Amino acid sequence: MIKRFESIISTLLHPREDAFSISDPAKHLDEEGIDNAGVARALNAAFLVLLAGDTQPASEQAKRLLARMTSSSDWAEVANFYMKGIELVHWEIESVCKHQPTFRDRLKALSSWMSDKEHMKKTGETTEKLWSVFFPEAKGIRENKQERINALRAKRTVTITHLDTAPITDPARQILFTSNALLTIPSALKSLDELPFSDYLKAKLRDAMREPQLYWYDHPIQVGVQPEKNELLHGLRGLEEAFDFERERGNVSGDTRPICALSASVTHRGLQQIAKRYLEEELLRSAWLKKLDVYVFTESDTRRIVEGILTPAAVHYLHCHDAKEHLRVFGVEGEYGRHYSFLKAIAPFWSIFIQPEIRATFKIDLDQVFPQKELVQQAGASALEHLKTPLWGAHGLDSNGQPVELGMIAGALVDERDIARSLFTPDVAFPDRVLSPDEYIFFSTLPQALSTEAEMMTRYTTDQLDGKRTCIQRVHVTGGTNGILVHSLRRYRPFTPSFIGRAEDQAYILSVLPNSGTKLGYVHKDGLIMRHDQKSCAQEAIESASLAKLVGDYVRILYFSGYAKVLTDDVAKLKDTIDPFTGCFISTIPTTVVYLRFGLKAESFFADGQEEQGVEFIRIGARRIANALEFVRGEDSMLKQHYERELLGWNLYYDALSAVEDGLQNRDGFALELRERAKGIIGECYVK
Repeated sequence: MIKRFESIISTLLHPREDAFSISDPAKHLDEEGIDNAGVARALNAAFLVLLAGDTQPASEQAKRLLARMTSSSDWAEVANFYMKGIELVHWEIESVCKHQPTFRDRLKALSSWMSDKEHMKKTGETTEKLWSVFFPEAKGIRENKQERINALRAKRTVTITHLDTAPITDPARQILFTSNALLTIPSALKSLDELPFSDYLKAKLRDAMREPQLYWYDHPIQVGVQPEKNELLHGLRGLEEAFDFERERGNVSGDTRPICALSASVTHRGLQQIAKRYLEEELLRSAWLKKLDVYVFTESDTRRIVEGILTPAAVHYLHCHDAKEHLRVFGVEGEYGRHYSFLKAIAPFWSIFIQPEIRATFKIDLDQVFPQKELVQQAGASALEHLKTPLWGAHGLDSNGQPVELGMIAGALVDERDIARSLFTPDVAFPDRVLSPDEYIFFSTLPQALSTEAEMMTRYTTDQLDGKRTCIQRVHVTGGTNGILVHSLRRYRPFTPSFIGRAEDQAYILSVLPNSGTKLGYVHKDGLIMRHDQKSCAQEAIESASLAKLVGDYVRILYFSGYAKVLTDDVAKLKDTIDPFTGCFISTIPTTVVYLRFGLKAESFFADGQEEQGVEFIRIGARRIANALEFVRGEDSMLKQHYERELLGWNLYYDALSAVEDGLQNRDGFALELRERAKGIIGECYVK
C-alpha cells in the first residue's frame, strides 16, 4: 500500500498543466547553502520529495541532502526529524492499512482516482477524495451544510426527564468566577528601563529574559504591555462592569463582592517568582477594582495548598503516605491543561474551606466580556440571569437513550467586529476561499464552523428544541464561557491532563466520556454569549505567538489521538461522540497527517516570501513535534503513564476533600485546624 500512498503524494507534488496539484518542492532542492532560508526550504523539499517515493527524479538528490545535513551542527536536528518522519509515515500507513480495511479501501480509491488525468481537473471532487483519507471529518460538509447542521443538532439533542429543582439563584454569591493570566517576558521592542515597574521587578525580569522558554501560549500577556492592550485589565474591568450592570437590575445586593480566582501561568520559570507582584502592580495602577475580589494563585501558592492542606489531609484521613507526590497534579505552572483543571478543581476546595455557599465555578477568558445591553435586548436576559437556568443541573436522555447529567454549562462567543450585526453571529463562519496546500490534508475550520452553527448558535424557539422539554448538549466548547456545578465536579471528577497544551477546553470532558452509567454533559444555554475582543486587546501578543500556536495545533493531533487510545479500547465510539470538530483531532493516521501538514505549511511560508517565519517554524516545529512523537510512542507511552498518575492524583484530591468535609461536620480538631490554615493561604492570595 505504500506505493499507492506514494503515488498520491507524487501527484499532489508534481504540477501538470490544467491538473490539480498543491506544491512543487523538487525545484528547491538546489537552494541549500545560500542562507538559512535556502537550507531550511531545501530540507523541507527533500522530505516532501522522498514521501513521493523513489520513482521521483529528484529522490536521490533529496536523500543525499538529508543524509549530509544529519552531520551539520546547525541543521542535524531538522534533518533527522525529516528522515525519521519518512520512516514513521511509511510504518503508520502500512500498519493502518493492514488492520483497518475501510481505510485501505479509501486509500486505494484515492490512488485510482488520482491516476486519471481527467479526474485531476475536478478540484472539488479531488478535494473531497483527499479528505476521505486524510481528514474524513470534513467530507461532504460544503455541499450539505444545512443537512449536516440539522443532523448534528439531532445528535446533540437531550430530552429532559427533570430540571434542576434547586438551580443557582444568586450567581454573584454562589459562583466562583475564574480566569487564567498567562504571562510572558516583555516585547523585544521595549526597554526594561522604560517600564513603570519597581527595581525589584525589573531585576527579576532581566533574569527571566535570559532563561529558555518552557511553555507556549496562544497570546500571553507580555509584561510591560500598554494598559489598553493588557488582557488582564481588559477582562477584569469588563467583569466588574458586568456586575455593576447586574446591580442596577437588582441581581447583586449592594454588599456582595463577587470573587474572581486567577491562575498565573508563565512561559519562563523566572516569571513565577514575580507573577503576583506584577499583577498587583498593574492592578494598583489601574485603581478601579472597587467591588470585585480578586485572588491570584501562582505555582508557589498551589504548592503551599498541596503541602500544607491536601497532603496532611490525605495522610491523616486516608493513610496515603506518598500523597504529596500524587497531589502535585494540583497546580498552575505548565501547559494549558494544568491550570484549566485547577480553575475547576479550586471550587470544591473553596466551598469546603472558605465559603460553603459556593455551588459552581464559571470560567471566563480575559479577552472576553459580557455585552450586557445586547444580552438583555437580543437574548432576553443578562449574564447572571442566564446562569440561573434550571437546565444547568438537569437530567435527561441523549439521542441514543443514554442518561445524561447536565452538570456543566456552556455559552458562545461573538466577535467584537460582528456584534453590531447580531449577538448571534457565529464567531467561526463557514470558509469560502481557496485552500492553502496543508488544508487539503487537514482543514479543521470547516467542522469547527459546522459545530459552531449547530451547537453554539442553537436557540430554543421551536417545539423540537424549546429549552424546557428538550435542549442541546455541547461537546464543542470554548476556553471561557463555561462552568460546572460543584456536586457534579465532585461526582464525576473530570480533568484535562497537564500535558495538553492546546484545546484544553475540548479535552476536559474526554476524561469522563468513556465511563459507564449516566454521562456528564454540558448544557447549551442559548443567549449566554460573551463578546470576544481578542483583536483589539491582544493583537500584538497573538502575532508574536502565532508560530508556536500553529505548531501546538500539530502536537494537539498527536496528543488527542494518543489520549483517545489510552481512554478507551473503542476509539471509534468515542470519536463518533465528539465528531466533527473535537473529534477531528483524533486521527487514524496522526503521524502522517502531522508530517504532511507541517511540510506543506513550511513550503507555503517560503512560497509567500515569509522566509524568516519559515525558518523559525521549521526549527520550532522539528523540536516540539519530535518530542511529542516520543511522548506518545508505544503501548506503555509516557502519555499513558502521565495520564494514569494524574488520574490517581485527582481521585486522591477529591477523596481528601471529602474526608476533610466529614471531619468539619463532626467538628474534628484536625479538620478545623486545616480550615484555618487554608483560610490563611487563600487570604495571602488576595489582591489588596
